[in-house]
Amino acid sequence: MLPCSGSHGGSSGPPAIIPNISRRPTLRPRPGRPERTWSGLPPRTSQGLSAAAPSGAPVPAEDPPKKRLTYAESGVDVEVEEAHIKKLVGALGYARTSETGAPIAMPGGYAGLVRFGENALVLCTDGVGSKVEIARALGRYDTVGIDCMAMNVNDALCVGAEPIAFVDYLAVEQHDTGFMEQVGSGLAAAAEMADVTIVGGETATLPGIVKGFDLAGTCLGWVAQDRILDGTKVQEGDTLIGLPSFGIHSNGYTLVRRIVEEERLAYTDPFPGHGLDAHTLGEVLLEPTRIYVRTIRALLSSELDVHGFAHVTGGGLMNLPRIAKGHRFVVSDPLKPQPVFDWLQEAGGVETREMYRTFNMGMGFTAVVAADDADDAVRVLRESSTAERPRLVALNQGEAPRVIGRVETGTGCLLEKEGLEFGSKT
Repeated sequence: MLPCSGSHGGSSGPPAIIPNISRRPTLRPRPGRPERTWSGLPPRTSQGLSAAAPSGAPVPAEDPPKKRLTYAESGVDVEVEEAHIKKLVGALGYARTSETGAPIAMPGGYAGLVRFGENALVLCTDGVGSKVEIARALGRYDTVGIDCMAMNVNDALCVGAEPIAFVDYLAVEQHDTGFMEQVGSGLAAAAEMADVTIVGGETATLPGIVKGFDLAGTCLGWVAQDRILDGTKVQEGDTLIGLPSFGIHSNGYTLVRRIVEEERLAYTDPFPGHGLDAHTLGEVLLEPTRIYVRTIRALLSSELDVHGFAHVTGGGLMNLPRIAKGHRFVVSDPLKPQPVFDWLQEAGGVETREMYRTFNMGMGFTAVVAADDADDAVRVLRESSTAERPRLVALNQGEAPRVIGRVETGTGCLLEKEGLEFGSKT
């Protein structure tokens, strides 16, 4: 792992190759089903789109209608997961009572806060999830560290905090020097983007428990107690501003991988059209999560009236009601989703509602500001976005930050043009 002021524990010994870590899947058409080209049509012949059956020959049966895929059917049921998390949280009864370290109650659950003098210490923990399986398939690991950092520091921003330090947890089946170096390079690049120090971490070798690897981290931040964004400033008439994502980020990959499997594609294949066919499917899907620290820090330093933030992760638009209770977040003009989402919806037959409750759909972060400050806030966000220092040129570049909606009295989130209502992710 990275040299840093802390140290990584775990097993030592000679490096070994992680089984199958660099093998690329070779997916072949299932028996009885025609080979498919990138358009999804049968292969062309010299006589036209497809060869006609000889006179009197039986006509081949058509493929059955494509099943509409959902996140739950792919293995992740958000409602069931939320119910289980509530059981876990309900079992955590103890809390420190002295002034230093006493918890500060926060809605939304983006981060945990404890008192530290006039300030609050902020802690977030998260991982990369099943996106690491695509990294394994490609044998490419220099982006997952960026994902790990982003998932944590972006959550810390939602309470108005400045991230300052980070530790990682890397669990592997077996050690491999090249793999570790790539993961470390991604973490180092992410630390610069987020302006945080990686102070330590832990590496665990767990053969028989972990297949391949898993990567998670924890971020430490701070915020003055009188600057905490706890939802109380949000009011009817506030303006919603959307900040673009760099594609899928780090959520919904169980469904993504299911769609790739159903389409019988390899991650080394060209991306199926949509203007991205100069890149492989794996390159587009492995695009790292955007880190919003420098952009949001500029907005918080601007003296504009900022009322709240949402990191749009798993659950999609259900993350917006986490900003504040007793308010309805109306998305009247959403950011345009990048082509990767168009392909996922078409290839998987995924309904629009399911797309917006699973993926960020082109909007990775949302700011809530006073209506009178909306134009200035958009200007600050656009200027600071162009000054970001991303390590990679985004393949899934989205729109510039802009106004996407408003706050009303009520509950939940409304995707207005589609007439779709969403509850809150707790």
